[in-house]
Amino acid sequence: MATPSTPSSSTPPNSNGNGTPIQVDRSSIRAEVTGPDLPSLPAKTGPLEMKPVSGGVVHSSRIPNSPLSVAAVSFILGTVFSFGLVLCFFGGSWGFWWSQYQLGIYISSWAAFHWGEFAVTAGWNREKVSVDSFLLENGSMYHLAHTSALLEYLITLYFKPSLKSFPYVSAVGLIILILGQIIRSTAMIHAATSFSHQVAFKKLESHTLVTSGIYAWFRHPSYAGFFYWALGTQLLLQNTANFVFFSIVLWRFFYHRIRPEEGALINFFGQSYVDYRKRVGTKIPFIP
Repeated sequence: MATPSTPSSSTPPNSNGNGTPIQVDRSSIRAEVTGPDLPSLPAKTGPLEMKPVSGGVVHSSRIPNSPLSVAAVSFILGTVFSFGLVLCFFGGSWGFWWSQYQLGIYISSWAAFHWGEFAVTAGWNREKVSVDSFLLENGSMYHLAHTSALLEYLITLYFKPSLKSFPYVSAVGLIILILGQIIRSTAMIHAATSFSHQVAFKKLESHTLVTSGIYAWFRHPSYAGFFYWALGTQLLLQNTANFVFFSIVLWRFFYHRIRPEEGALINFFGQSYVDYRKRVGTKIPFIP
């Protein structure tokens, strides 16, 4: 049986089988590859970064605004979330006084909230996404509040565990927490590019007055959602002092935030927003 012949090792690579050199017009090859019918690839101008392009959003976090930071933060939040779930379902068998299901759910809900803030922004509001969208640097008062909540829970659990023995209170808190998270995330998704973590005082072309969907029930659903999410965490932990503390601090925060924001919205949308404000309430107590 005949076998196909193979070039000898002495045959130059740019030659035919007879060893005759082949002339290649390299300029024509370059012209074919970069011709007008093929899309050109964007030039790499520097390190990968996320740069919000609308709403006057400026990266202000101390965390570098890069995909690597997003991956690292997501990994850490996922680890915290998983630890909370394990603590919730298996902590009772560990034998430690602090390994209670309330603490596990609280830890998981905190991690899920911050990851969800970034995920929803990345999915439905891409032009404003940055590492700040995790809301991890949400002000010193925010971190003080969560630290206070953990301290009250652990100190009370250690010295007076009977005060944390009302499972129905934790169940109500969990329901309120979940509803608050759903309200907030739904509001961010429905508003899409009209939503911003920062109050906008300059109207952009992408800004529209959203009055449908969940906005037909809550005038500021993202605020109401966070308000009830936070209070739900304190009912979950059965924290009496911090439930009152959270209620007062959050009410004051949203009261003073909503007033100037609605002034800007009236400037943006005029009588349309005035009529909407009369028709739909905030659903936050004592903030009409």
